[in-house]
Amino acid sequence: MTRYLAYTSPARGHLYPLVPTLLQLRDRGHEVHVRTLASELHALRAEGLSADAIASEIEDVPLDDWEAATPEEGLARALATFARRADHEVPDLEQAISEVDPEVLVIDITTVGAAAVAEATGLAWATSIPLFQHFSFGPEPPTQLTFVPFAIDPAGIEVLNAPRRQLGLDLLRGPGEVWRAPLLLYYTAEPFQPTGMRLPAAFRLVGPGIWEPPSQPPDWLEGTAQPLVLVSASSELQRDDLLIQTALEALAGEEMAVVVTTAAHDPSRFDAQANAHVERWLPHQPVIDKAACVVCHGGMGISQKALAAGVPVCVVPFGRDQFEVAKRVTAADAGTMATPDALKPASLRTAVHEAMNKRRGAEEIAASFRRAGGATAAADALQSLLTTDLEAGRPPRLPA
Repeated sequence: MTRYLAYTSPARGHLYPLVPTLLQLRDRGHEVHVRTLASELHALRAEGLSADAIASEIEDVPLDDWEAATPEEGLARALATFARRADHEVPDLEQAISEVDPEVLVIDITTVGAAAVAEATGLAWATSIPLFQHFSFGPEPPTQLTFVPFAIDPAGIEVLNAPRRQLGLDLLRGPGEVWRAPLLLYYTAEPFQPTGMRLPAAFRLVGPGIWEPPSQPPDWLEGTAQPLVLVSASSELQRDDLLIQTALEALAGEEMAVVVTTAAHDPSRFDAQANAHVERWLPHQPVIDKAACVVCHGGMGISQKALAAGVPVCVVPFGRDQFEVAKRVTAADAGTMATPDALKPASLRTAVHEAMNKRRGAEEIAASFRRAGGATAAADALQSLLTTDLEAGRPPRLPA
């Protein structure tokens, strides 16, 4: 038996993809501990995981990049958030390690303070990556892709170096030194992740982690007419309330059932037409299983959950990696994109109907996700940390 400790940022979109891997480890007889946002502890404990909250000071630092006026300002705000959280992550994870005495650490990619602690301990550790990583075109041939980490500018490198300096670790000198973990669990797969990527050898593309807290679907879902369209907003506050209101107007006169989950937004703000059910939270999976299309903001969680079920998506991206998600959805012919700047009921209605005809592309992605291995492949990789030369902890290098 091995004792694992997973440490996440205060975001459901970073916790939920990891949960199936942790449950797989639990089922194999390992002892699994989690430090994450306080609101999810009950659900995790109900699954048999030992879960405790990250420091409240970390949750008190919101990710406010959605308030930015430009992508550059958004990135600066995100980096500032990661830096402020890192100050608290360092002592928080150190205390968790003292209490749990783990043999393996699993660290969320955005918890840069926790990553520095993990490296400083000398323990076996891995990074969990539930969002797209960036890349650029290599010089030869022009279609070959070269991996580029998310924090490639001096400001990003300094955010990573601040906790390293505090812990006496060598400072990072550039993007090629960013990926320090001996194992990087990347929760996506081809063709959603473009083919031809020259990723560091420590990357494992395992497909999406699909999980949500167990709950009963509403009674009305069983008798809901077809076709059904799910409209879903982010669980983290963003400007995607525009998506909800526009979708309700666009689909009001259509012969379809519209199910809306408002998540971070108050459902009472929206006028539900006769063909719509509007609620803050609903279990997504049973709705997706009946859906002809999912309309969403392009978060990795909901987008990959729909595609994993072979359901096409209509993406209205608002920021972060959502434009990249939309780009890859359309490239795979697994859905459509509607731009938020020109979002109108008529244009969204057209995009939804076009997406409903792209099930074949979604089903091809679903088959590829299944081949990636999911939680089984991720758990295998984590177990290998203690049985292969990965445990030596040498940071992976970018390919030459």
